Amino acid sequence: MIKKTCKNKVRKRKHLRVRKKISGTPERPRLCVFRSNSHIYAQVIDDVNGDTLVSASTLDQEIREKKRYGGNVEGASEVGKLIAARALAKGIETVVFDRGGYIYHGRVAALATAAREAGLNF
Repeated sequence: MIKKTCKNKVRKRKHLRVRKKISGTPERPRLCVFRSNSHIYAQVIDDVNGDTLVSASTLDQEIREKKRYGGNVEGASEVGKLIAARALAKGIETVVFDRGGYIYHGRVAALATAAREAGLNF
């Protein structure tokens, strides 16, 4: 009998494997990415204190005015620019990138590239 696993279970296992090695500190917080079919979310997290320092998603009003649909590469790049701008405004320049168990491709890569171009270092 062939055992089927759902894609999200596989992603969560990969994410746990990555999270064993990656942790955000107050000096270098973690940039965490979550994507659904229709939106993408990003958070800058300090794991030592358990605080979310900055967050952005395609549901934010600034992005909703520009883009109607957030489940594409253009929406992800807008979130990358917005998260970088908000992080730099709070004095956060370097982060650790946590791809959330997703393949570094498509929307995840677009978010990371846009954040780098907007001034975040990782």
